[in-house]
Amino acid sequence: MSLAGKGAITIWQDVRPEAREEFFAWHNAEHIPERVGIPGFLRGRRYAALAGAPEFFTLYETATPEVHTSPAYFERLNNPTEQTRRVAPMMINNVRSLCRVAWSRGTAVGGLIATLRFDGPESTDEELLHLLVRDRLPRLLMRPGVTGAHLCLADKGASSVKTEEKKSRPTAALVPGWVVMVEGAAGREGLERATADLLDDRSLSDAGASEVQRGIYALQISVSPVS
Repeated sequence: MSLAGKGAITIWQDVRPEAREEFFAWHNAEHIPERVGIPGFLRGRRYAALAGAPEFFTLYETATPEVHTSPAYFERLNNPTEQTRRVAPMMINNVRSLCRVAWSRGTAVGGLIATLRFDGPESTDEELLHLLVRDRLPRLLMRPGVTGAHLCLADKGASSVKTEEKKSRPTAALVPGWVVMVEGAAGREGLERATADLLDDRSLSDAGASEVQRGIYALQISVSPVS
């Protein structure tokens, strides 16, 4: 299905082996529920890698990109819990983009998701936008088992704001400018084949994309605000 709002926060990261048990306890019971309790956060999902890296992909769907710079969100970022302060230094290889949703269509939430992140021209670049929005993403939705396709464009300024929570992390997060997500519900092979056919490196590169990073992830948890 389409993403729930017009904003998205996309995060990839690894966790040090010695912290995995505490990471799952914190992320499942505290961190994702805390985030989706912030006004404007509509859903939080975490996935684990079947192929690609880093190991974990977390997606927060938000009402608008303005939520990402709201006082309520910054209040949480600048006042991390004790458990957040303990776990955050154990989270490495961080990649994080605060995005606006440029295009999103679909029929259902898939148990699998393919992610592509890359840099490229400014978000007004017509060639890459045209390739994705007018051609490849709609064609992906016609593939058996594909349940959703989404294009998100990062606000690099907002993504790079320093906060107290970021200070706990061992390194600064990378900020890819373009994020494509393709959801599926018919097995890893079909999703990999569909994205390899229609989001191939050659076509993306010819349209201006660079440093394309891919992964296939399986859903572990999905949390929505308590009504």
